[in-house]
Amino acid sequence: MTDIAIALLVVVLAGVFVLATAVMRAVWIIPQARARNVERLGRYHRTLEPGISFVVPFVDRVKPLLDLREQVVSFKAQPVITEDNVVVHIDTVLFFQVTDPRAADYEIVNYIKAIEQLTATTLRNVIGTLDLEATLTSRDRINTALRGVLDDASGKWGIRVTRVEIKAIEPPPSIKDAMEKQMRAEREKRAAILTAEGARASAILTAEGERQSTILKAEGARQAAILEAEGQSAAIEQVFNSIHTADPDPKLLAYQYLQTLPKLAEGQGNTFWVIPSEVTAALQAVSGAFGGTLNGAQAVSEERD
Repeated sequence: MTDIAIALLVVVLAGVFVLATAVMRAVWIIPQARARNVERLGRYHRTLEPGISFVVPFVDRVKPLLDLREQVVSFKAQPVITEDNVVVHIDTVLFFQVTDPRAADYEIVNYIKAIEQLTATTLRNVIGTLDLEATLTSRDRINTALRGVLDDASGKWGIRVTRVEIKAIEPPPSIKDAMEKQMRAEREKRAAILTAEGARASAILTAEGERQSTILKAEGARQAAILEAEGQSAAIEQVFNSIHTADPDPKLLAYQYLQTLPKLAEGQGNTFWVIPSEVTAALQAVSGAFGGTLNGAQAVSEERD
């Protein structure tokens, strides 16, 4: 009885183990944005979606988990020859997403390796049509060409290439030195041009300022002369109008003439001066007014000489 009981216990334990194994292999919980392919008797049967799923134990085989999220992979530098026979090393970064788990599992063995090799061959085809300068300045063109080729080729693998980026383009050290010298020469050239243009602009502005200053000074002198002439004209006109308005008699005019006679002899070396006829007439008027004669007036003037 003891041997039979032990045998029954072993059978029960084995049955429990098999049942637990069957239950564990029959129930699968798939995380979000993941998928698993199921093979039944060696052939593809279905794809398990996120959530809880049930399969037939020991008949269905559940394959490894596939990630359906967008993924990024960085490929090592690929040596590529440009159109002008310069070898450059290009690092690429690829963004992709698995859209068909069945095709990604059964259409190709390793889609990452396939995409890497396809990227390298496409880079060689694209860069082979560009020279070094165009390669360094045409990243958008290269990215667009890579994405188009990779998207078309990887579509049958259940892969969608969302983005391709050129991470780095490394030319040979000798080319880098030559490019640095060229850039330095270009900068020095631009600096010399800017300096010359600055000096030219400064000279032009200085000349323009001097010209404007001269014009303004001339305008000021002209305006001052005009104002001075207008003032003198107004003064003369005012004096003239005042005289004619007052209507002075000949005696007053003769007296004014006599007051100006001493000023005629104030200058140094004035040993001889001529008396105008108007002054003679004025002297006659004064002498007539005061009861004198012209000869007496002449005598007075000669005594002063």
